[in-house]
Amino acid sequence: MEAKPSLIGMTLEELKGVARKGGMPGFVGKQLAQWLYDKKVTDFQEMVNISRKNQEWLSNNYIIGRDAPDSRVKSQDGTIKYLFNYGSNKLIESVYIPDKERATLCVSSQAGCKMNCYFCATGKMGFKANLSAAEIINQILSIPPQAGKGEVQLNPLTNVVFMGMGEPLDNFENVRKVIEILTAPWGMGWSPKRITVSTVGKLPELKDLLEQTQVHVALSVHTADIGQRESMMPAQKAFPLQNVMQLLSAYDFAHQRRLSLEYIMWRGVNDDMDHARMLARLIGNIPCRVNLIRFHQVEGVDLQPCSEERMIMFRNFLNQKGITATIRTSRGEDILAACGMLATDKGKRPADQS
Repeated sequence: MEAKPSLIGMTLEELKGVARKGGMPGFVGKQLAQWLYDKKVTDFQEMVNISRKNQEWLSNNYIIGRDAPDSRVKSQDGTIKYLFNYGSNKLIESVYIPDKERATLCVSSQAGCKMNCYFCATGKMGFKANLSAAEIINQILSIPPQAGKGEVQLNPLTNVVFMGMGEPLDNFENVRKVIEILTAPWGMGWSPKRITVSTVGKLPELKDLLEQTQVHVALSVHTADIGQRESMMPAQKAFPLQNVMQLLSAYDFAHQRRLSLEYIMWRGVNDDMDHARMLARLIGNIPCRVNLIRFHQVEGVDLQPCSEERMIMFRNFLNQKGITATIRTSRGEDILAACGMLATDKGKRPADQS
């Protein structure tokens, strides 16, 4: 029997179509959106302004689509990693990162990844499947759940970053739908400034993202040495960094929308002043922030993190060139939740601590 479709992940127009299909007036679609995305209900019977008859029809033909995480594990620094099981080949991880009054969710858009970056644990998994819009938005709607026994209630989410498993622009249509749901007045009504999409620079979808949304963009650069980048990031061949930067230079990042360049630093590979100068030349006059990231050891990768002194020297050089550069605080490394560490190999699944 074919599975019933999920209502979460649908846009307002799609929800209106569902209502009309069930013989209901179109405005019921807006009511559904409110129950799904504002009230975050998990049962049709909670939709009290929809008649019992229509609730029953909806229940017979659709599911809400909410799935709680299978398990969770908490870091010493308060970061929490969640495992979602969406069925065959769709085990994915999401990371909740509290920081004073902020709470950021690192969301996955794919199970595995096609980009196969040498230094990334997710890339080592290979590509398993794209997540549907329902499976992506479910992570946002279902986290943070209730705190565990003896824990303080988790803060509501203030930010979402598409920096989890997968290349978001390789699943662009579903990611775009989720961004629409997050930012539309009929959806969750977030400012696009609360959302960041990370990418290796996949074209032409990056242009579509820039044209169709106002979210922040984080470009994974990691080295401005083109030959070196090609050897570590196969996407360089298909989407040359020079072409990506040329595209980005045509957009306004000097005001509300922000561009970040992500730069993992490896000892003796990309942490010297020659690489700092190459990066500064690559950036030119494009307004952006450079996030210098500590490398977190990944099994089977013979790279080493560079020293703190090197990171400070690199940051100071860029700052002197008028480029805002910061050293990102590492979070969740002890639970394999830090940058580049997400993977769902059976031996690495988080233990259930809920």
